[in-house]
Amino acid sequence: MATIKRLGVLTSGGDAPGMNAAIRAVLLTAASYNIEVVGFKHGYIGLLEQEYKTLMPQHVQNIIQRGGTILKSARCPALQTPEGPKIAAATLHQLDIDALIVIGGDGSFRGALEIAKHYQGQIIGVPGTIDNDVDGTDNTIGYATAIDTALDAIDKIRDTADAFERIFLVELMGRHSGFIALSAGIAGGAEQIICPEFGTLSAEDLRRVITPIQHAQLLMGKASYIMVVAENSYPGGTTALADALTQAIGIECRACILGHIQRGGSPVGADRILGTKLGAYAVEQLLQGAHLQMAGEVNGEVSLYPLAKTGERTKAIDPFLVRWQQQVGSA
Repeated sequence: MATIKRLGVLTSGGDAPGMNAAIRAVLLTAASYNIEVVGFKHGYIGLLEQEYKTLMPQHVQNIIQRGGTILKSARCPALQTPEGPKIAAATLHQLDIDALIVIGGDGSFRGALEIAKHYQGQIIGVPGTIDNDVDGTDNTIGYATAIDTALDAIDKIRDTADAFERIFLVELMGRHSGFIALSAGIAGGAEQIICPEFGTLSAEDLRRVITPIQHAQLLMGKASYIMVVAENSYPGGTTALADALTQAIGIECRACILGHIQRGGSPVGADRILGTKLGAYAVEQLLQGAHLQMAGEVNGEVSLYPLAKTGERTKAIDPFLVRWQQQVGSA
């Protein structure tokens, strides 16, 4: 077993429900091995500016149900400078940190890889992002909660869309990945889903969106119609797309942009369990000597995946659901 006396942990990038569960699991697991845990605040900024505190069991009481992260999070442009990773590594050495756990997405993991070039200790990642776009794990911490948050909004919008027989465009996060849009769209019974994996949408090919709407009108008459749209899917945004559709088909289309509401809220059970599982597993694997790996879950089993490969390729959304949605959406 590796000798680890002092362990560092931080949350980086966009916050995700369940990050607190992961922090809690890291602390409680480390404590069972008599390992001291140092929490760095505001992501990598805490490393560069030496903003940290020693975590004790009382610090993680009553946090598993809370959204956000008790360690706070932030983007850190300074880490992308030539000196940034060196300063971060120097802080870890100065504080005698034997290993570091980074909870975040692929961008956070790239930062960890840069720090590793100058750091003598071990580093392991835990995937925390609502986008679920990290390769090497079936689900990331926060993804399940984001789906439920989006689904709750879609269900409520459906009620008013049905009452007024209107077309609503619901914009969800995921400018580079359609995981949330596809899952929430299918679960919410959306008539159309627009996301990166279905191809880009320009003003010139609106017909691809209009034809299914007109077909639905022929079959059902004037009725509610929900389109789930991943952010940045149309030039000018979803509001511009709604305006263009209104002009093209003569039926009022409304855009509803959920924005950062998808990141907040109490984590659902699946994210609390996943955060706990991966946080604990990360500590145990560090003790087994793991370095530059990510703690993930594949087919229900915890496993390690090279940190350098987590963002190497675009993680594919469920091909069966893609095919099915395209089939029924164009029927």
